Amino acid sequence: MLTPTDFNHVFNQSIRVSSPYITLVARKNSFNHPRLGFAIAKKQVKRAHERNRLKRVIRDHFRLAQHELPAIDVIVMARTAAIDIDNAALRQVLDKLWQRLLITQQNKS
Repeated sequence: MLTPTDFNHVFNQSIRVSSPYITLVARKNSFNHPRLGFAIAKKQVKRAHERNRLKRVIRDHFRLAQHELPAIDVIVMARTAAIDIDNAALRQVLDKLWQRLLITQQNKS
């Protein structure tokens, strides 16, 4: 997702699942596949290399998990604590968040 219209669409009437490190905001889309967007603020993650690492790990994890996800748009927001965990722990957090997102999405439908 790239355009502000896409992001505004997701933020309106969305489903949120959170951890102390990451928040996922999701909403159904009209496509046949899930899409991913990032809203990682410089205020939360100050250094560019840290924001880039988070986006790289999350993007790769999404690529591997997207076949399990329904047609939804997902926005990832990171908290300051996310810079302190390593890549393996971040993947575990994402696994749990994807599962909670699926359960919440199914209950809402």
